[in-house]
Amino acid sequence: MTRMAPMTPVTPVTVVGLDATGAPPHPTLAPVLATAGLVVGAARHLAAVPVPAVADTVTLGPLAPALRRLAEAVDAGVPAVVLASGDPGLFGIVRRLRAAGLPLRVVPAVSSVAAAFASAGLPWDGAAVVTAHGRDPRAAVNACRALPLVAVLTAPGAGAAELGAGLIGWSRRLLVAEHLGTAAERIRAVTPEQASAGTWADPHVLLSLADPVPAAPADADVVPVGSADAAPTDAAPDPVAPGGMRADNQPAAAPAGGWALPEDRYAHRDSMITKSEVRALVVARLRPRLGRLIWDIGAGSGSVGIECALLGAAVLAVEQDSEAGATVQANAAAHAVHVRLVTGRAPAALADLPEPDAVFVGGGGVDVLTAVVARQPERVVLTLAALDRVAPAVGLLRAAGYTVEGSQLSAARLADLPGGSIRLAATNPVVVLTGERQ
Repeated sequence: MTRMAPMTPVTPVTVVGLDATGAPPHPTLAPVLATAGLVVGAARHLAAVPVPAVADTVTLGPLAPALRRLAEAVDAGVPAVVLASGDPGLFGIVRRLRAAGLPLRVVPAVSSVAAAFASAGLPWDGAAVVTAHGRDPRAAVNACRALPLVAVLTAPGAGAAELGAGLIGWSRRLLVAEHLGTAAERIRAVTPEQASAGTWADPHVLLSLADPVPAAPADADVVPVGSADAAPTDAAPDPVAPGGMRADNQPAAAPAGGWALPEDRYAHRDSMITKSEVRALVVARLRPRLGRLIWDIGAGSGSVGIECALLGAAVLAVEQDSEAGATVQANAAAHAVHVRLVTGRAPAALADLPEPDAVFVGGGGVDVLTAVVARQPERVVLTLAALDRVAPAVGLLRAAGYTVEGSQLSAARLADLPGGSIRLAATNPVVVLTGERQ
């Protein structure tokens, strides 16, 4: 049998992160640069390292030309180096290089997210990390609305000003980390209103925290640890005390305790609560997840919105009754989720709310549904007990461009009888309508 000759080993592209804290480059960089025939990076990265005079360089702008040159280098067996910021595997260039089929060797440095938390003196093992770079920033805003501790990688036009504007009305304290790793580094603690009105250096990292910053002016700088101006450790108050870290270290995973919980897991008045069998279908139809905003109109006990929040969505609960609103807040606190309560009567209370991805209408008439579909969310879910309301609701949704599905749910629960017997006790039938925007 003839043996095949071994294939020529492929020389991988070496991707090297330059430390976001300004520390010297990784020791690996010098030897790989010395033999490189092609070096790719942003202008500031190329200027920061000793690129050999014999090496070709590509300054990053549009990525396509760089990908083409890197593929040619790999095919020709020419050693190539890509310079990147921090950890290039964290919302960085590694994903695009892998998608292009390039073989890679990655040497990470401290990411800008790690550097921001470190400079603020905060733990971040319970944080969610999202990006607003190159995509609709609404998902990043909704993550900050939903979770107690979020780091956002920003971009021009999707930075602290824009994110802060989207967080007005939510109880959040923002830390904006600018010029990380330079002599001009600073972290400013601001409110969402102050962030929206400010001007920020690019690139910067935004940290969103649900707990307020005590004992410091809202516009005070947080002096980086180790700087000459820093107070002694035992004299410097902890600037933030973020809570909400889950025991399973999964800040936006499905809840360990499940959803469609029994009614007795919520405080409620006069049975003003969506029954668990109905709630299971409603939550499934709303499709809550991290990055989405759900409106819960006529929130009652808040059970639907709370279970959407347990699945990672940002939630606005609209309730006209102040006593019911207090119940919503108490239930949200009991389930350790963040639900923003808007006390007011729909549809007027909906006018200034941020755009929803999905809406649950648990209370209100045709005027409320009309106001909802005028905002054109992706999905609208209604529960109706009165049959004479079904046809008008279906017609309104279809006229607004939604396809409509509906189900009538009738649950019968086990109930004990005297003498040890068991019967089925029927709950009130409910029609669930789902409108999906075409």
